[in-house]
Order: sequence, then structure tokens, then C-alpha cells
Amino acid sequence: MSPTLIVPTLAVHASFLAAMDEFRADGTADVPYSGLARELRTWGTRWRSAEGFAAYVDVVAGVASEERPDGVVPKSTRWWADGDTYLGRITFRHRLTPSLLDRSGHIGYAVRPGARRRGHAAAMLRAALPFAHHELGIDPVLITCDDTNTASRRVIESCGGVFEDQRGERRRYWIRADAPTG
Repeated sequence: MSPTLIVPTLAVHASFLAAMDEFRADGTADVPYSGLARELRTWGTRWRSAEGFAAYVDVVAGVASEERPDGVVPKSTRWWADGDTYLGRITFRHRLTPSLLDRSGHIGYAVRPGARRRGHAAAMLRAALPFAHHELGIDPVLITCDDTNTASRRVIESCGGVFEDQRGERRRYWIRADAPTG
């Protein structure tokens, strides 16, 4: 079997927990603007139980239908998995607020630390772009990364990302539906 994008599912519970332990150990929970860090803080104590994980899957498997009062825009989440092994995730923000335009973009992704440097990030992003472009109608897609994150910059550029500018420590890239990927 090879990795694929899937709708969040209960089938990966054990490997998901192991991945979250890896993210905690590498300091992801301390990143102030990370959606994954927010989920580690919000859901981290509930994931261990079957009921808590099921509630989480119900939340992330769906789509928030409208913008919330706290400014969270509608988003979709897909997991990168190989069978029942959770390898990472990608989140699609359906539209951009001024803050998302500056800092975060349409897509955020994370590969579990134990699965990094194996091509998963680029493969996951390549698999995700048709969903963003054709299913969600987002064209072009904005993706950002920290200026110091050379690996993420290479992933974005290999998937057709065209550098627009840098705002603070964030580099901003656009990927069109017809962009060539390497």
C-alpha cells in the first residue's frame, strides 16, 4: 500500500496518538500560530479515549459551514495515511481573512516527525492541490512557510509554488491549478 489522502477516520487511532507524541516532543505544541499546536492543547487530553478521539474525528472530518465569530474560516482536513498508519495532515482554509493572507494562506500541512525526510510532504501537497483547485475552487492557492524552514520552502517550490514576497518571517507562495510540479 502507498500513502494517500483520506478523510479523518477512527482507523488510525493508535498511530495518530504516537504521531501526536512525536509532535509534542519536537515542540510543535509551543508554536503560537499553528493549528496543530492549538489542537494539541485543546484535544490532547481527550484523544486517548475512544470517545474523545471519535469526537475529534467528527469535528475535523466535516467542514465548518460558515465563518465563526472568532474569525475561523471554513476549512477541510485530510490525513496522509498508509493503511492504518497516520503520517500527517493537510488543512484547507476555504477563504482568506486579511490575517490569513499575510501569515498562513489556504493550506497548512504537517508530517509527523518520525516520517519526515521521506518525500511525504511533497507527495501530500501534490495530492492535495487537485482537491483545493477542483473540489474547493481555490485557484490560485496561497501557501506560506517560515523563512528559516528550508525543507518546506523546497516542498512548496517543487509543487509549483511561485514566491511572491516575504512578510515578517513568513514567505508567501502561490500555486496555480496549471502549475508544473517537479
